[in-house]
Amino acid sequence: MKIYKFNKENGKKVERYDSNLATYLKLVQTNEIANIGCMYIDPKGILGHHQAPVSQLFVVVQGEGWVTGEDQKQINIKAGEAAFWEKGEWHTSGSNSGMTAILIQSESLNPQSFITIK
Repeated sequence: MKIYKFNKENGKKVERYDSNLATYLKLVQTNEIANIGCMYIDPKGILGHHQAPVSQLFVVVQGEGWVTGEDQKQINIKAGEAAFWEKGEWHTSGSNSGMTAILIQSESLNPQSFITIK
């Protein structure tokens, strides 16, 4: 598992279209089909230990919680950070206070091309 930061400081100022005070940060680009969804984990909630059916980018947009990789060691994660699991990697996620994440799943995800590892 890898943890990425996707804060505004790592983005690029948008200068096209008469834009002002706007920043864009690409998270992923795929050539394959991608599923994009929203995951809500309520306070004291857990998404149980399972294998990733395809590569997954878990982009926390609100709240905070924790994630694990193969070793099941909990790593804290919060809004502005993202966890990446390779296809077949065992993982878990949960939160004591509640967390919302965008979940991007695809056979061909390469977040390291666009965002910085924490």
